[in-house]
Amino acid sequence: MNIDLSNILNKEQRKSIMDALLTPFSWGYGGAVWLRNKAFDFGLLPQEEFDVPVVSVGNITVGGTGKTPHVEYIIEALYRRYHVAVLSRGYKRKTKGFILASNNMTPRDIGDEPYQIYRKYSGLITLAVCESRRKGIRELLRIDPDINLILLDDGFQHRYVMPKVNILLLDYNRLPFEDKVMPLGQLREPVSSISRCDMVVVTKCPPNISPTERRVIKQRLNLLTYQKLFFSTITYSEPVPVFPVQSPQLTSLQWLHGDDSVLCLTGIATPMPLVRYLRQYAAQVKVMHFDDHHFFTRRDFSDIFKVYKNLTGKRKFIITTEKDAVRIMNNPYYPPVKRNCIYYIPMRVGFLEMEGTDFISELVTKIEEQEEEANLTTTTM
Repeated sequence: MNIDLSNILNKEQRKSIMDALLTPFSWGYGGAVWLRNKAFDFGLLPQEEFDVPVVSVGNITVGGTGKTPHVEYIIEALYRRYHVAVLSRGYKRKTKGFILASNNMTPRDIGDEPYQIYRKYSGLITLAVCESRRKGIRELLRIDPDINLILLDDGFQHRYVMPKVNILLLDYNRLPFEDKVMPLGQLREPVSSISRCDMVVVTKCPPNISPTERRVIKQRLNLLTYQKLFFSTITYSEPVPVFPVQSPQLTSLQWLHGDDSVLCLTGIATPMPLVRYLRQYAAQVKVMHFDDHHFFTRRDFSDIFKVYKNLTGKRKFIITTEKDAVRIMNNPYYPPVKRNCIYYIPMRVGFLEMEGTDFISELVTKIEEQEEEANLTTTTM
């Protein structure tokens, strides 16, 4: 006889049972991560340091903390000063090994986030993907010896490379203090791993976060003297057509009316910030969400346009994220006759003032300090 426990147990009871079932796995995973980190700390597992400064941008939680827009922020600030290369794993790509990005590639070749970065900064940076970060760095430097700064995208857990500067991103909306290690929680590593980083950025903050709240977060992080703390926020730009059109129907969300409808289409880890942003405007908003990095199939688009067809309103639009847009614009299953109705919202990062300290200035200082130390070591040898 089958018993439907959901009709017998309340939400709290079901959560308690699930926590009890997952706790041993969480302890096992956390213990394995702790042992691995200690093996690196004591030199039992080797770390390779490169002559070229490597800046790692990563996190300790599953899902979106804003790595890609922060990497883009650093690129825009530093590409005139350094010959920048970006190295990523290329998550969910259909290729293997080291791949140097070129103009004829798609998100399936290098992954959606690296493709987004390359599409924006092609000609200004060098970009590659590789599962092995050590091999990837060596190949980049062999191909382009003029590179003098490497940004390691999502590199916090890849400890075989010793970065010159380690930047850790923490999402303001899900700070790690009360979280647990996977699968019981969303932590990829224990909170104690924060001690490995040089700079902490609390991302996705409200623009009006108070000085008192910042101080509370800083106290709870209990950072070491050399670790610097910053707060960043997200800003959205006006909609951009996913496919080039001569006369876009929507160039500003301010033009949306109460009798317009928007289908918010996302395949990212945390869609709610975009959903909340769209719901500030007058249009009716319907949401369709897929898994992070989802590659849309023919069936997906069939379902999407069934929902789109049933939207009520004088005008109807599909609005998606920039990361989803790069997968959609290269997707052969997207119907050509619907190209004029879909737009993406670019997302940018802005840093909030914190005791007069500028994020980029601090980053450059740390890079140059590390370079001076390396030069001094070489001279005295």
